[in-house]
Amino acid sequence: MWRNSVGFSSKLLTSKSSYSRLPLLNRGVASRSTSTSAGSGPESTEAAGTVKVGFSSTEWVRTGSPGSSAVDLSSFAAASVLKGRDIVDMAKHYGRCYAELSKARLRMLANKLHNIVPPCTFAASFSSNYTVISMLVVATSGTGYILGSGSAIDYMGLCCTCAGTMMVAASASTLNQVFEVKNDAKMNRTKKRPLPSGRISIPHAVTWAASTGMLGTALLASKANMLAAGLGASNLVLYAFIYTPLKQIHPINTWVGAIVGAIPPLLGWAAASGQVSLNGMLLPAALYFWQIPHFMALAYLCRKDYADGGFRMYSLADASGQRTASVALRNCLYLLPLGYLAYDWGLTSGWFCLESTLLALAISGTAISFYMNRTTKDARRMFHASLLYLPVFMSGLLVHRVTESEQQMTVEHTGKIIEMSPLLETTEEAQEEKRKQSIGNGQRRPPVAYASVAPFPFLPAPSYATF
Repeated sequence: MWRNSVGFSSKLLTSKSSYSRLPLLNRGVASRSTSTSAGSGPESTEAAGTVKVGFSSTEWVRTGSPGSSAVDLSSFAAASVLKGRDIVDMAKHYGRCYAELSKARLRMLANKLHNIVPPCTFAASFSSNYTVISMLVVATSGTGYILGSGSAIDYMGLCCTCAGTMMVAASASTLNQVFEVKNDAKMNRTKKRPLPSGRISIPHAVTWAASTGMLGTALLASKANMLAAGLGASNLVLYAFIYTPLKQIHPINTWVGAIVGAIPPLLGWAAASGQVSLNGMLLPAALYFWQIPHFMALAYLCRKDYADGGFRMYSLADASGQRTASVALRNCLYLLPLGYLAYDWGLTSGWFCLESTLLALAISGTAISFYMNRTTKDARRMFHASLLYLPVFMSGLLVHRVTESEQQMTVEHTGKIIEMSPLLETTEEAQEEKRKQSIGNGQRRPPVAYASVAPFPFLPAPSYATF
């Protein structure tokens, strides 16, 4: 390719025009070689007019004319450009493959939406969903980190925690595709993935998964703590080696997958606070209960795809869809008390209690509609409601969260009121006792006239009424 590109470039450029463009470079780089060697075997002897431009005698030897040297340099530049383009194209290819391997679940969701919604509607309304959902993957662990940070947030630690979580998730997703390459090849929506389509080899994907998994776990261990690193590694094992095989064995895989999705916010909380507390379980509980109606809607909408791929989803054994809808509705109702618990535990203000309840009622309404009708339209509506619920819920947690300093101020203010209340009661009781004693002793208030002096002789006569 190198020689062909040079030859092609040399045909395009004339010697005069090339020389006129590079006069200084030609004169500065070109050097004459007049040395000869004797007794050293069949070595080439270069004439006085031969010019060598930085290459060995077996490669680039051109005549010493100014035009030919310029052609050599221009050919070298053209070959470098072509070689650079090859490197860029290769980088784009592998970068695209790595992105698809790392975000398989997001791309799978986009493919499912594309199969559910007409192409024109999908292009108009869901073109930005890929980016939004990618942000949600980082937001789950990031929100947990902020909630566990209290009043002071370490932004460098936040970035490292999100990066480490994303790398561990990328490793788990890649291993998922490695184990399911044959299943993906059977389904229309997944057969164009990097492994089934042959764009990347399985050993290459395994190397990528191992690298990202180890780097992500090491980043969490060094920049956060060992608890966060342990949660990340455990989630990788749970997703790749337990959840993935269960998809082809038993419908319980949906609930195991919900646990996998609930661990990242707990990981973020542990990375910030260094412990797992009761308050830190609120957001993971919301994610766990949210994922059930979310994936039940997908399982109902994509029943044929799951059947073709050999996945044992809950909806495949439910022809009427009633049990699928009831499971989704039950878990939507479990979301109702979360706002009150966040307020009762001192995690948020009272406004979040109201907003979370209204949000849970909204998604529960779509679940009730799906339970009553069990149509594709109602399942899609519940799915869209689930996409809206999670970002709004997490945003409410961040907006209405109560920091430790604010909680301490509230507790101290309440303590002061409690301490002062006995003193106030004692003072009021003493005043009341004195008033009763004054009434019992028959004491009277001095008349107004006693306090008056001239020039006010017109004041009324004193009144001796008791109080």
